[in-house]
Amino acid sequence: MKIGFFEVKNWEKKFLKKRLKNISLEFYPFALEESNWKIAKNFNVISVFIYSRINKEVISSLPSLKLVTTRSTGFDHIDLKEAKKRKILVCNVPFYGENTVAEHTFALILSLSRNVHKSYLRTLRGDFSIEGLKGFDLKDKVLGVIGAGHIGLHVIRIAKGFGMQVLASDAHQNKFLAEVLGFKYVSLDNLLRNSHIITLHVPYTKSTHHLINRENINLIKKGAILINTSRGAVVDSEALIEALDKKILSGVGLDVLEGEELIKEEKQLLYDKKKLEVLANLVKGHILLSRDNVVFTPHIGFYSQEALERILETTVGNIFRFLEGRPQNVVTG
Repeated sequence: MKIGFFEVKNWEKKFLKKRLKNISLEFYPFALEESNWKIAKNFNVISVFIYSRINKEVISSLPSLKLVTTRSTGFDHIDLKEAKKRKILVCNVPFYGENTVAEHTFALILSLSRNVHKSYLRTLRGDFSIEGLKGFDLKDKVLGVIGAGHIGLHVIRIAKGFGMQVLASDAHQNKFLAEVLGFKYVSLDNLLRNSHIITLHVPYTKSTHHLINRENINLIKKGAILINTSRGAVVDSEALIEALDKKILSGVGLDVLEGEELIKEEKQLLYDKKKLEVLANLVKGHILLSRDNVVFTPHIGFYSQEALERILETTVGNIFRFLEGRPQNVVTG
């Protein structure tokens, strides 16, 4: 069994070598594509990231290939139809940062609820006064979770630890979990009207584009806080600015900005300097970031050592399960 890993950093190489002992492994820092497919002609398994282009031409040129395991959630860089035709399995990493993003969500919430960001800047200046820094308790406040999937449910669990009440809005409702965790499903409008803190955990699709917009942002309880760690374009930036100006929102916590949605995978930020430049330019020119009641982080909600290791652990698991004849996380149907 020969396995080739592409788009691999040094620390990932060390990690994978430890976990895949007694297997023939080869590592390459670059992507696999039509121009270099010959490197992979003897591999039974290849592991790639999103810059590799595993199209029909590449797949048809690799007669020994039995498994493609991508170290990403998305898999549109792989020709699934051709892979299925040639009986090549394709696996992905469906989840890896649920609790990681949920914890970062509360970092933003607490920064705003207790004025951590303002206090930090003030003490840097040698000013230790507390005037204007009075915060509020999370206990008994209503948290509105838009998108109660894997990340949203982790957010709900954390919220319950703070003694918060929770409302959730989601097209797919799990009534059993709602009863067990003690939250209530409501409509989006109901959630906006009744939540002290609103947090977004939905994917970016046509249906979620500007999910929070000029029409419904006025429904929000006056003085509420909005948190977005999902995708920037889920919220209409102009509507957000207007809501801050009208004091509908007292604070906003952002890990993403509108215009950043061209980044398909969080992990892409680790590899592509051009994407980092796009993000930097967005940050420089964004009027939201000049406000002291807006906390912004540069899309690091996913970025913990444990989350990155989970990507590799899932990839290793995909390989072992394939070798055992019990494949997991298969996306080729």
